[in-house]
Amino acid sequence: QVQLEESGGGLVQAGGSLRLSCSGSGRDFDSRAMAWFRQAPGQEREFVAFISWSGGVTYYANSVKGRFTVSRDNARNRMFLQMNGLKSEDTAVYYCAAGYYSGNHDSPTEYDYWGQGTQVTVSS
Repeated sequence: QVQLEESGGGLVQAGGSLRLSCSGSGRDFDSRAMAWFRQAPGQEREFVAFISWSGGVTYYANSVKGRFTVSRDNARNRMFLQMNGLKSEDTAVYYCAAGYYSGNHDSPTEYDYWGQGTQVTVSS
């Protein structure tokens, strides 16, 4: 069982930065791949970023590539999402997720555990 909790969301002006954190507890946290997804009102949950259990492999959605950076600290059971150059279209609830990677890093069904989400609002 893995429990996840996001923090770091808030209100920021366009062009600004935020750093999201995901704290994990439970067994095998450091052996699980992790990801960030987001969901805007009236839209489906969409993939944002993926990081392998070791941190050695990362993937990003095209819409955030070059602006967002995912990282993790297994010693502290934490994952991070550094978001720079924020745009109004980045406004959403951001979720962290964990699971055993089987190849579909951008599919929500890949992940067994989810946090409650943290709101990110970017004002233009």
